[in-house]
Amino acid sequence: MRSGVRVGIDPGDARIGVARSDPTGLLATPLETVPSGRGDVRRIARLVLEHEAVEVIVGLPRSLKGSEGPAAAKVRDFATRLARRVAPVPVRLCDERLTTVSAESMLRDQGRNGAKRRAVVDMVAATVILQNALDTERNRGSAPGELIEVEDV
Repeated sequence: MRSGVRVGIDPGDARIGVARSDPTGLLATPLETVPSGRGDVRRIARLVLEHEAVEVIVGLPRSLKGSEGPAAAKVRDFATRLARRVAPVPVRLCDERLTTVSAESMLRDQGRNGAKRRAVVDMVAATVILQNALDTERNRGSAPGELIEVEDV
């Protein structure tokens, strides 16, 4: 297992959930929710720098059958813009199927409903995405997901 803080991202149309791992790469925790739109990539890049992240994991929405639709295309575009901004820190896309469902379920089990749940669900989803990536790396012994290639400018 590689050491170093990882940042996990759950991009959405309204909000972007952000999580981070501990320096050992063992445990993911919620960090913040960033409003989608103008300045979102800049804010996330600042978080990557502040936390001295060695890698960024972005959740890629796929259908249950594994295919990609318009939402995945948006996320790929977002991840590419982010990768350019945070280079040389690598950005990876990891499958996020059912992470928001898992996050919603966990929050419901904790008794969070309505606005209270919506305020944190994106951060929790980012935490689930990042934890899945950390666990996958620990089990496989190699970096998870698909690396976003950034051309030298």
